[in-house]
Amino acid sequence: MRVLVSGSHGFVASALMPTLEAQGHTVGRIARDGERLDLSGLTEADAVVHLAGAGIGDSRWTPERKKLVVDSRVGPTAQLAEALTKHGPRILVSGSAIGYYGDRGDEELTEESGPGDQFLSEICQKWEAATAPAEQAGVRVVHIRSGLVLSPRGGMLKPLLTPFKLGLGGRLGTGRQYWSWVTLEDEVGAIIHALTHDEVAGPLNATAPNPVTQEEFAKTLGRVLHRPTFLPTPKFAVAARLGKEAAEEMTLAGQRVLPAKLQATGYDFEYPELEPAFQAILT
Repeated sequence: MRVLVSGSHGFVASALMPTLEAQGHTVGRIARDGERLDLSGLTEADAVVHLAGAGIGDSRWTPERKKLVVDSRVGPTAQLAEALTKHGPRILVSGSAIGYYGDRGDEELTEESGPGDQFLSEICQKWEAATAPAEQAGVRVVHIRSGLVLSPRGGMLKPLLTPFKLGLGGRLGTGRQYWSWVTLEDEVGAIIHALTHDEVAGPLNATAPNPVTQEEFAKTLGRVLHRPTFLPTPKFAVAARLGKEAAEEMTLAGQRVLPAKLQATGYDFEYPELEPAFQAILT
């Protein structure tokens, strides 16, 4: 299969591309010029993995930053979807996130669950809706609703490692909010599963089958690193660093997300449990 990847220099794509090549697929990059994608290679491709978009947690959520985050996803996705109505690939695996579901407490969420009403949910809904022209043209579209992707090389885990290694880690806020996580290896595996299984379409939760509360996450990370986790970070301290809205939605809100469709279509997780996952990627 010849697969084109957008956002090819990003955290997930940088792991995805060599894995695809190791499995015998031919991989190409979709370059980006501002808000436009270079789609000249579409006619020769079998599938597209679309992962481009400005980093959601890279800076405070000013009105300008929020607009950039939305526009960097919706505009290029709409451009790609329109191009797919005319050219080549009949498979599109497009990025999304479990932020789609909003802050849902301990409710168990599957792909059948409805959206939330916060900013992250708004982003994901618009992002997914932008693929509509491709779907209407018969392209098999999969929306990868990614959880917290774990790797010491990037994502949300990398900035946590220094304070935890110093013994300064602990719960955030109440710690009762659920963090639905997935290792980078299984995130890549879920994307490849979506590419290679024709029965997979629509939303696909890329999360491990055992989400944990943030307090359990912190304790498990401390245990693997052999460090204490006695120092909680109160809400106001998180808000001081990220801004109130970003803090609430990115770290203090929670989603208890289950990978119902991945499991139903036979995906075998390499790391279904958190502690063995930490042991594998950190020791």
